[in-house]
Amino acid sequence: MLLRRWAQFLILSAWHHAAGVKAGAIDEPRGHEIYESHLSEQEVFAGLCPDYTTYARHMHNPLSGGPLKLPYQRPHPHCRKFSSPAVEQVIEDLYPQIKDPDLAHIFRNAFPNTLDTTVLWHVDGVKTHAEKSRLVRDRGKWEGAQSFIVTGDINAEWLRDSTNQLAQYQHLAKSAPDISNLLLGAINTQAEFVIASPYCNAFQPPDPARLPPAHSGQDDSVHPAYEPSVVFECKYELDSLAAFLSLTNQYHASTGSTAFLTDRWYKALEALVHVLHEQSRPTFNEDFGAYERNEFTWNRWTRIGTETLALEGTGNPLGNGTGLVRSAFRPSDDATIFGYLIPANAMMSVELARAAKMLRTSSSEFSAADAAGMERVADILDKRADTIKQGIYKHAIGKHPEFGEVFAYEVDGYGSHLLMDDANIPSLLALPLLGFVDASDKIYQNTRRMILAQRGNPYFLTGMKFSGIGGPHIGLRNAWPMSVLVQAMTSTDDAEIVECLDRVKNVSVFGLINESVDVHRGVRPNGDGMTRSWFAWANSVFAQTVLWLVENKPELILKDEPGKTRYKVGVGWVD
Repeated sequence: MLLRRWAQFLILSAWHHAAGVKAGAIDEPRGHEIYESHLSEQEVFAGLCPDYTTYARHMHNPLSGGPLKLPYQRPHPHCRKFSSPAVEQVIEDLYPQIKDPDLAHIFRNAFPNTLDTTVLWHVDGVKTHAEKSRLVRDRGKWEGAQSFIVTGDINAEWLRDSTNQLAQYQHLAKSAPDISNLLLGAINTQAEFVIASPYCNAFQPPDPARLPPAHSGQDDSVHPAYEPSVVFECKYELDSLAAFLSLTNQYHASTGSTAFLTDRWYKALEALVHVLHEQSRPTFNEDFGAYERNEFTWNRWTRIGTETLALEGTGNPLGNGTGLVRSAFRPSDDATIFGYLIPANAMMSVELARAAKMLRTSSSEFSAADAAGMERVADILDKRADTIKQGIYKHAIGKHPEFGEVFAYEVDGYGSHLLMDDANIPSLLALPLLGFVDASDKIYQNTRRMILAQRGNPYFLTGMKFSGIGGPHIGLRNAWPMSVLVQAMTSTDDAEIVECLDRVKNVSVFGLINESVDVHRGVRPNGDGMTRSWFAWANSVFAQTVLWLVENKPELILKDEPGKTRYKVGVGWVD
């Protein structure tokens, strides 16, 4: 047994030293070796695994068979954070059937990237349990399945990012118990974060994970105050709370399970509803016109305007009676200009309605008293969802001189509209993907034409090497591949979809999807021209795009082979 372990050690050591040249060329071990040790394989080999941020900026064999010769970017099996046979089966099914070998290679890297690299802590609540916390405040917390999912190159979990990172696995949850448990754990962990600090967007590893906290290096003054050992960053973003609901709703839609409906989940929901109530208040009292300081304020010592809020941390004034909910920051982590951020409000409206429906359909599984309580909660959620939706249609539609009636990106309730879009989801471009409108909706189509044109969207960037929507987070030279993938998934034009895939493929020179790309320079062999070599959210959006095409437009992406015309994720090839 010891000899076998050292043989594995030498293989992994060689792989580590070859990182940047031929690391991916090593054959993956077959079968499951059994060692006489109380340590897991991941713990035994963890010290030998290269930093993935650096690893993802180098070329590794085997290269793709297409003209781009893209590298293989999956870590050695012993360095992967979480593995699932169901995910590997999807790769095995689709990789040889995707007709563009370069796209196939990116999919093989991107689809498992969240599992391979970002699941830093998971306990299933049955065979493995969270270690007893060292903190008195943690009593009664971290029970059952738990999953801590980092964003990639930052050792912290964003609610929004982690929900999107896991989305491509949701359809596997019904037939794959390991994926189901991972997702259940993610819901439970997010619930604890929302309870602890419902205004915050990014969180530290839970104490039972025994992982060191990360440090943002920023000087922030925030109200309500938060515990730095729990919170990595506390920018109040409405879509982060919507993401918590979305993770729950997707899981229930896929599995039908109600295992997440615990006292802790309801406590998180209560905290969420409180935030919606507080952030629906106007800047000035509706009865007397007196200024009322918002419950959430944020000040950061910075020279970057988008990193802090105006007027002593409250942001610009907001009108009353709109039905909309304030968001201090955007999903890009940039400050809003007008606090009623429409894509986030749209997402929240949809997810509240879905949560209400979930509670009603699940109530039959519970006692009469519990069912009655679930109905009352559902009524509250439905009412808020409808109020937000009505507010959007009343206050967020404006008349553009060229494009006609369009959705605004932000409004203030006084009649001001900000016409633009940002690459990060939720966005105006993604409204059909959120479930707020159908892609054929006239106002959406007008909006789509506006935000995909430089004359309509100040952050639509175009150059010799790339084009797409960017945002102030990176600057005026870099567009985000994520926006181009959303463009593909909201298009009904086959030629546009193919062109979007080609546009993203041609700048993904390291076989993964980067955060942003310089539209004039593209991405150089040394990585110049792009940001974030390891950005799991973008990889997940690429995987979701491929799977959407496989199920809805297979002729655009799959080879034409007998017996393999329809594929359903979680099922396989179907007649």
